[in-house]
Amino acid sequence: MRIKEHPVLQFPALQEVTFVFEDTQLTGYKGEPIAAALHANGIKILRHSLKDHRPRGFFCAIGNCSSCLMEVNGEPNVRICVEELSEGMVVKRQDKKGSFAGGENT
Repeated sequence: MRIKEHPVLQFPALQEVTFVFEDTQLTGYKGEPIAAALHANGIKILRHSLKDHRPRGFFCAIGNCSSCLMEVNGEPNVRICVEELSEGMVVKRQDKKGSFAGGENT
């Protein structure tokens, strides 16, 4: 699901890392946006809208909207379209508003 060859752009070799999404180990490249790594692994639904529970995917891809909010390493409300991937991250969908300290998502 990645573009590997392009007539104009060049893609430098990046360090491959592993991370966990919804209890599944996946791979991506260190420093790429978490959302890009998920998309490359075939995961296109990032969350569901609060009111109507409609699927949400990439929208702005610059950190201005809330379509990509997820829990990363236990921290809720992370905009994964701009958060860089690193080795061992644990990423979870967040279908409700996030809360800290292990509290219930409300």
